[in-house]
Amino acid sequence: MSHRSRGSRARLHLHCDSCYSRRCRARVEVSVSCALVPCRLLCGAVFHLCKEEDHLLLCPNVRVPCLNAEYGCPVQLPRSSRGAHLQVCPASVVCCSMEWNRWPANDACSQPNTELFENLLREREREGCLDLAMALKDQEALFHSIKMQKLFPELMQSVEEEEREERRQEEERRREKAKKKKALLEKEAAERAAEKEARNRIWEAVNSISVNFPDEKEYDEYEVEEESQPMLSQEEREAIARGSGVDADLLVNYNAWERMFSMEMGACREAEETAAASRGRGRGRGKSLGALREEGETGSCAGAAASSSSACSALPSSSSSSSSCLTGKPRKNFEYRSLEPMKIITVRTFKIPTSFTARQSRIRNPAFYKRESKAVDTSDLGVAPGDMPVWEEVQASLLCSLERERRGHLIAESVSSDSLLTDEGTQTYSFLSAPFRRNASLADLTAGKPLELHLQLQLESVTNRHNKASSAFTFLCGHTFQRTEYGKHYKNIHSDIQMGVNGWFEQRCPLAYLGCTYSQRRFRPSTHEAAVSFNEELGCFSLHPTVPSSQTRGGQAQGGEDCLSSLPYEVLCHVASFLDSLSLSQLALVSRLMRQVCSSLLQERGMVTLRWERTSFSQGRARWRATHRVWQFSSLFSAVDSWGFRNIPPISEHLKACPYNEVECKTEKIRLPCVREEIQSSKNCKGPTLVTLFKGKRILM
Repeated sequence: MSHRSRGSRARLHLHCDSCYSRRCRARVEVSVSCALVPCRLLCGAVFHLCKEEDHLLLCPNVRVPCLNAEYGCPVQLPRSSRGAHLQVCPASVVCCSMEWNRWPANDACSQPNTELFENLLREREREGCLDLAMALKDQEALFHSIKMQKLFPELMQSVEEEEREERRQEEERRREKAKKKKALLEKEAAERAAEKEARNRIWEAVNSISVNFPDEKEYDEYEVEEESQPMLSQEEREAIARGSGVDADLLVNYNAWERMFSMEMGACREAEETAAASRGRGRGRGKSLGALREEGETGSCAGAAASSSSACSALPSSSSSSSSCLTGKPRKNFEYRSLEPMKIITVRTFKIPTSFTARQSRIRNPAFYKRESKAVDTSDLGVAPGDMPVWEEVQASLLCSLERERRGHLIAESVSSDSLLTDEGTQTYSFLSAPFRRNASLADLTAGKPLELHLQLQLESVTNRHNKASSAFTFLCGHTFQRTEYGKHYKNIHSDIQMGVNGWFEQRCPLAYLGCTYSQRRFRPSTHEAAVSFNEELGCFSLHPTVPSSQTRGGQAQGGEDCLSSLPYEVLCHVASFLDSLSLSQLALVSRLMRQVCSSLLQERGMVTLRWERTSFSQGRARWRATHRVWQFSSLFSAVDSWGFRNIPPISEHLKACPYNEVECKTEKIRLPCVREEIQSSKNCKGPTLVTLFKGKRILM
C-alpha cells in the first residue's frame, strides 16, 4: 500500500474501514460512516465516499502512463488497456538474435572458387546477386570487429612512434599550408609591386610640377612629436595589426610568442626582486646574529647556546649564509650540477625450498631432463632476409582469429604451465603495412585495396561439425523490430529468403565452380510481381514491386516538381499509412514535407529506443546513462504470406548457351554390358519362377 493510501486509511470512518458491501444501509453519522457513492469514471464500483481516493489507485478507467514510459513511450491510456497496448507499444522493441555461420574461402574442407569470386566481384554492379551481397556485408562486419592489437601486439606502434607519425602528418599539413600562404604572398607582392610602379609613375608626373617641401626644422619637430608620443599597449598593437590586414594565423603565433616572452620577463623580475629582498634580510639577520654572539660572550654559556639556537631557527634554510648551529662551520650551497638517474635494484627474496619436488603427473620437473639453453630465430632456417615470405594481412588475421576462437589463445602466445617453466611462442609475421596503429582494424588496412571475397557464399545455420568453437565465423542479425513485426521478419527474411538463398530461392548455374556467374531467382510473392534485393548500406532485404512501364509515364509535372508533393497534407498522410516500415524510412529522406508526413506515423508505426553513452569520472569510475530517445522505423518490408514460382525458363535452358559448358563428343565405340539368358530344360511341369528367372541371368562383359 502506498503512502497516499496509508494516509487516507487513517482518515476512514469506523464503519467504513471494514465495510465492503455494495448495499450497505448504515446510517450516515459523523466519524462513524459516510454515504455510498458510485465511481465518477463509470467503472461500476460502489464504495463509501471516504474510500474514493483509494479507489483511484485501482480503477480500470483511470488514465495512466504506459508501462514502458521510462523507455520512451509517451502514451497515456486507461489502466485496463495497458496489457493490450504492449503488443503495439513503440517502446516494446525486440532485437533479432538469429545467427548464421560462414566458412573462410580457403577452407581445407572445400574447393576454393577463386575464378568465380573474381568474376562475381567484376560483375556485381550488373548482377546484384543476393548471396554475394550478403557475403560482402558479413565480411565488412567481420573486418571491423578484428582489431590488430589483439592479434599482433608485438607489431603495434609505440606511443612515441604514433606521436612522431602525428607530428609528421602535422608537419606535412603545415608545409602545404605554408606553400599556399607563400603563393598568396607572392601574388600580393606582385600586386603591391604593380601598385608601387603605378605610384612611381604618378610621382614622376607630380615631380614635374613645383612643390614646396618642408624644411629640416619641421622634420625635427615631427621627430620630437613622435618621440613624445606614449608607448602603445599590447591590445592597441593587436588592434592596429588586425586593422592593417595582417594574416590571422601569423597574429595568433605572434600573440603566443609574446605571451611566452612576457611570462619569462615577469618571472625574471620576480626572481630579481626575491633575490634582492633575501639579500636585504640576510644582512639584517647577520647584524642581529653578531649582537647575539656579543651578548653570549658576556653572559653564561647556556645563554649563549640558547641565543645561538634561536638565531639558527630564525635563519631560512635556503639562504646562502646558513651554517651549522653547533659547530659554527659554514655550509656550502647545494647546487644542481650533474644529476644522474638512480639505479633501482630489484631484490628477489623468494627462493625455492630444498624440500620442493615437482610431481611428474601434473608439473614437469626441470631437473628430470638435462636441457641446453639455445637461442633460435629465423636465421637458423637458412633463408636470406630478403627471401623471407611476406604475410598478407587478411589471411594472417583470419588464421589467428580462428585459432583464438577454436583453442582460446593465439598461435604464438606465452603460456605458463607452472611457476617454474614458461612456453614462449616465437611465431614470426612480416607485413608490409606494419607497424599498426593502436586502434587499427582489419577494415582500415584493406580500405585502399581492391575488393576481394574471403568468405564462402554459402551460409549455414548450424555448423557441420556440431561444434560452435570451430573454424567458422558467426554473425548476428541484430536488427530491432516492434513486437508485432518480429514474427513476420523471421519468417520472410531468415526462414524463406536467407536459408534458401544457397540454391532454392536463388539458383546458380551448375558450372559455377568453373566461374559461371549466371543465377536466377525462382520465387516471387504469390499476390503480385515483385523482386527481392539486398540493401548493403542498411544490411536488410527489400521488396520492390514490378510496375509496368505504362503506369510510370507522367510521373512528374511540367515544372520538374513531383505530383505527389502537390497533394494536400491529409491525403499524403493517408497514402503513407499504407506503406511498410522500410518504405516509410526511405520516404522520410526525400524532402522536408515527406519527413513531416512520416513523422506523424511514428507513434503508430515506429519504435523508440534509448541512446546510451558512457560517462567517465575523475575517480576512474564510469557508468552508462541514457542521453536521449531515438524514434525510427524498422527495416521490415510488406509481409509475404506465400511465395510462387516465377515464369522463367529452367536452368537447363541456360546450360545450352553456357560458355563453360563444353560438350565432348565421343566417336569411338565403347563396349556396353549385355545380359545373356541361359535356357535350361525343366524336368518338372512347373513353370519358371521369379527366382529362377534372376538366377538364369548373368551379366557378361
